[in-house]
Amino acid sequence: MAAQTDVSKHYTHGGLTEAIRAGVVSLGKTTGNVTIDDLAPVDEFHIGGRRASEEFLDQLGFSAQMHVLDVGCGLGGAARFVASRYGSRVTGIDLTAEYVETGNALCKWVRLDPLISLQQGSALSMPFAEGNFEGAYMLHVGMNIEDKEKLAAEVARVLRPGSLFGIYDVMRTGPGELAFPVPWAATADLSAAAEPERYKKALQSAGFAVTAERNRRDFALGFFADLRAKTAAAGGPPPLGLHVLMGKSTPEKVQNMIDNISKGRIAPVELIARKL
Repeated sequence: MAAQTDVSKHYTHGGLTEAIRAGVVSLGKTTGNVTIDDLAPVDEFHIGGRRASEEFLDQLGFSAQMHVLDVGCGLGGAARFVASRYGSRVTGIDLTAEYVETGNALCKWVRLDPLISLQQGSALSMPFAEGNFEGAYMLHVGMNIEDKEKLAAEVARVLRPGSLFGIYDVMRTGPGELAFPVPWAATADLSAAAEPERYKKALQSAGFAVTAERNRRDFALGFFADLRAKTAAAGGPPPLGLHVLMGKSTPEKVQNMIDNISKGRIAPVELIARKL
């Protein structure tokens, strides 16, 4: 299994803030009037984009009185959604320093920086006190973390009793070798995709009770079909989209993702758990 530095290197772009700024300009906007809806196609780096965020995060009962944790926050797209939709204060942590730097810049562009703090670090060793948060979530993160048990234990440590922890990850749902590259891994040694049962056992061992599970295979295939149709109709990708993050390999990664899901090897799965 790859080291954390390899995972960070996989996601590092090299000029991400300026690439997104250029996309904003192409939309006819500026960093002074861009909105989280404008940014959503690029900074919600998970299957289903904004709709997936809404349908997943609405289950977690976040409010303006809560301080919540975004595990593997990436560019902070989900954090901005949570802060905007529910008014929650959000702290995010991510391995990739460039994502965190860009994410904090985007928070300032949309004037949500008073509610959001993103920082570089490992989800397996977080610099937060015990019981610091009243809720937590992660979207498409666990596929890069082999030690699900340590991950669950560390999230449990920083959550207060009764808090909900939501997971929306791509998980193994059937046999067969995965086709690579995919968005989270160029090669098999970077991938830690695991079965829902593995997650559930890790959560239960860490003191969580799993309260809900939902396989989103059909939703994912519909999302990709719609994305492909929109791209074809427009004659190419929009100024802001996941291609900004994945570069020239975007078509191959997306096609492999579709193939892997279609053949039943993987699917995005939601798990909701409550800390006892």
